[in-house]
Amino acid sequence: MKFYQKPTCSTCRKAKKWLTENGVKITEVDLNQGLSETELDALIGKLDYIKFLNFRNDLYRELKMKANPPARAEAIRLMSQHPNLIRRPILAQGSKIALGFDEGEFRELTGR
Repeated sequence: MKFYQKPTCSTCRKAKKWLTENGVKITEVDLNQGLSETELDALIGKLDYIKFLNFRNDLYRELKMKANPPARAEAIRLMSQHPNLIRRPILAQGSKIALGFDEGEFRELTGR
């Protein structure tokens, strides 16, 4: 199970604490290091790429992405160049993904 997070993000720390307390073994991926376009494309897979955009990010608002969402390739390029544009944390097991920290979704994905 992969856990994509930023160590300075309070929601990510809360999610990591939940995972640790529930004995979930994870491989951590620090989003500060960024992800390549290929890695992002593989992570998103067939899911709606718009859900991976961090709507709280300044660039998201500046580019008015809510009203005018970028095409998939452009969104992936922007997320690769601006890791803060990626919604976090992300818990992934194969093609199953939980975006943000929702304890119910984490429980469903981890079986805890």
